[in-house]
Formats: sequence, structure tokens, C-alpha cells
Amino acid sequence: MLLLAVDTATPAVTVALHDGESVLAESNQVDARRHGELLLPSVDKVLAEAGLKLDALTGIVVGVGPGPYTGLRVGLVTASTFATVLGIPVHGLCTLDGLAYAAGAAGIEGPFTVATDARRKEVYWARYEDPRTRVGEPAVDRPADIAERVAGVPAVGQGALLYPQVFTDARAPEHQSAAALASLAVERLAAGDEFLAPTPLYLRRPDAQVPKNYKVVTPQ
Repeated sequence: MLLLAVDTATPAVTVALHDGESVLAESNQVDARRHGELLLPSVDKVLAEAGLKLDALTGIVVGVGPGPYTGLRVGLVTASTFATVLGIPVHGLCTLDGLAYAAGAAGIEGPFTVATDARRKEVYWARYEDPRTRVGEPAVDRPADIAERVAGVPAVGQGALLYPQVFTDARAPEHQSAAALASLAVERLAAGDEFLAPTPLYLRRPDAQVPKNYKVVTPQ
């Protein structure tokens, strides 16, 4: 087994290689505006560090979000392209699940909340009973609207750090880790669990929209 894991659903551009036993190499950079520029060089970096080539991969793991439109699609398109060219499967995982798994590695047992920055003064979030068990589906809300639902438990992710008045016990990790996402995928593959399709989990419309009263001009 050799899995390449990528996630661009958050400001972190994160890539990792996992051989089914351990993480061989990883790259983590935080830059919300340069996903497209940073992802492929990061893939090259981890492959070079492990002394491997792209055609050695047996599968791709990709975070499907939730996340903002522009950044999220970079990782998904790259993962799907690699999988198609190489003829290998691509396994989708919820980005929040990867953060929850990383929280478990950091010592959080549960229950707890994962919250990432959704912009527009909102967060993408979900509750977890433990690092491997999500309660319900991910959602996007204004922090003040979910204050009672997240009160009294620790929270991880950048969204928790941005709104300390709501997430009063914010802890590490702040950003997504492809290494954690890959490790979670290895566990789920071993258990025979199903994965998500490599399609984006947006939860709302893109930030960029066609202006109102837009006129379409067609040639005569």
C-alpha cells in the first residue's frame, strides 16, 4: 500500500505519503490564497523525500471539505486527475474527520467540536463523541447561533481560535493534517469502511457569484 493524501479545504495546503504502516513524508503549508501554486510542488517534495515516484501509488486520499469553493476544488481536481491517469482509486474523507483524528493524536478523547473558518463570519463545524466518531453531518453556521450546542466541550480547528467567546476551550490542532487524514484512511480501509465520493462538500453557494442585472451579449 502507498497512499498519497491531500487536503486543500482549509488554509493549509497539506500532503502526506502513507505506506499502510506509517507516514513516510509530509508537507504542511498555510496560505489561504496559494493552494493552486503550492499543491503540486508539495506532492513533488514528499515523493522526493520518500525516494518514490508517482506511479508507485496504490491510492489517493482527499479531503472533500467542507471548505470554501476555490481552495477546496484544487485538491479534489488534483486527486481525481492523479487517480484517473494512474488507474488507482481515490478515497474521499470529510476534512473535519481528519482534524478530529489529529485531535485524538494530540490527546483529546471526547466529546469535542471541530470548527474551521468558513469566512463570512461563519464556521464549518461538527460534534464528535471521540476522534473517530462524528455526531451528525457537518454544518455551516454563525458561531453565536451554535453557542449552546458547543458549550462545555473542547474545540479544535482555526474556527475555534477565531471565536474564543463561543469556543471557550480551544485547543490544538489549528490546521488540517494530510498525515492524520492518511492514517484515518488506512484504518478505514482495513475495516472495510466505505468512503465518500471525491466531490466537494460546500454546504453553501460559492463566494463569487454573477452580478445582478448581468447582461449577456451575443453576436448578431
